Amino acid sequence: MPTIVWDHIHLRTPDVEATAQWFERMLGAEILRSMQQGAPRVDIRLGGAMIFLAPVKAGDAVNPPPVTPCQGLDHFGFHVTDVDRVAADLKAKGVEFTMEPNVPRPGIKICFIRGPQGISIELLERNAKYV
Repeated sequence: MPTIVWDHIHLRTPDVEATAQWFERMLGAEILRSMQQGAPRVDIRLGGAMIFLAPVKAGDAVNPPPVTPCQGLDHFGFHVTDVDRVAADLKAKGVEFTMEPNVPRPGIKICFIRGPQGISIELLERNAKYV
């Protein structure tokens, strides 16, 4: 069996800089700037994961973002410590919540926020007792 490890998520956005800054300001992402084939590139690192940002320009053959819930990729999730505190901080910054913090089953507390282009992001806290 080959070794498979996580590499990245790729997001398309009409405003790469605004998307990167949203993830930095709201979730503490690290913005990474580089040159690729002579053009500037902006990506972010968050929670140990790479998120590649690709610009979308008028006239590009790109569909609009899906409305969640949807088939295919529905959301991505980040583990946090003290989801209630994180949620309070995000609310103070004006982040839109699509689901308030709640306990769907013992040992896990979750909430969902809406990111740029309608991206659905889950924040979850796990109790080690139930893992």
